[in-house]
Amino acid sequence: MNPETGVAPSSSSDLQPAIRVSMFPRDTNGHGTIFGGVLLAYIDQAGAIATRPYCDRVLTVKMNEVVFHAPVFVGDIVSFFTTVARIGRTSITIKVVVTAERWRKTDETVTVTEAEVVYVNVDEKRQPSPIARPPATPS
Repeated sequence: MNPETGVAPSSSSDLQPAIRVSMFPRDTNGHGTIFGGVLLAYIDQAGAIATRPYCDRVLTVKMNEVVFHAPVFVGDIVSFFTTVARIGRTSITIKVVVTAERWRKTDETVTVTEAEVVYVNVDEKRQPSPIARPPATPS
C-alpha cells in the first residue's frame, strides 16, 4: 500500500485467501450452473473480511464491476482471493478474484469471476467514519 496515494500495487501476488467453499446443487440456476447471485454474496463476504485490518465496521456501498469469466459447476471448490485496491477517507475498495478448482480435476483451476467492491467504514450509529486504523502486520 502506498501511504501517499492509498493505492495498493495490483499484482496477483498481493492476493490473500479469504473464503473457500464447495458448490452444491441448491446453488444452481436454470441452466445447471451456479447462480451468479450466490457468487456475489460470497464476493461481498470475502471483501468485507479483507477490510478487517483497516476498519471496525463496514457497509457495502457498491460493486464497481463484476466480470463473470467462466461458469462454476456443482462440485467445484471455489476460492475467493482479495487485495486492497484503494483506501479513501471513509471508504475502502477491495479487489476480489474468484477461482474454481474443477470437480474431479484437481489440477484444473480456472479464474471464474473478478470484482471490485467498495465499503464505507461506519461508527456505532452507522454513520461514515474516517479510516484511522493502520494496516495490521502479520505476526
